[in-house]
Amino acid sequence: MRERTPAAARNIVASAVGRRKTAVARVVLQNGMGNIIVNGKPMEEYFPRPLWQAQITLPLRLTNLRNAYNVLVKVSGGGLTGQAGAILHGISRALVKANESTKPLLRQSGLLTRDARVKERKKYGLKRARKAPQYTKR
Repeated sequence: MRERTPAAARNIVASAVGRRKTAVARVVLQNGMGNIIVNGKPMEEYFPRPLWQAQITLPLRLTNLRNAYNVLVKVSGGGLTGQAGAILHGISRALVKANESTKPLLRQSGLLTRDARVKERKKYGLKRARKAPQYTKR
């Protein structure tokens, strides 16, 4: 029987899942030159804003591993800001799996904690989650 793992899967260092709001990012770290591919596109093309790019590369820059790994990401759900946050969380978790010594630094920076803030649901009788219609006395 033939081996089913492709050549690219053989040099996988670690993989992890990151979440933020309703976005879910599946992150794979490979030995490489520092390329970040998001849904088949370069990070700069998928996330045009420098703020998003800086957020995504933050765990790699903090640990001085920016050019040590190629990062492959599949992200779905939410908007671009939530997706960038999910990728940040996923890369941080994958770095800890790859190298346990990075955990204290990433934990201190707050990158391993899942941001649990999500949109509050709308309640009946209200216009939004908490905004009530204007009160009329008469």
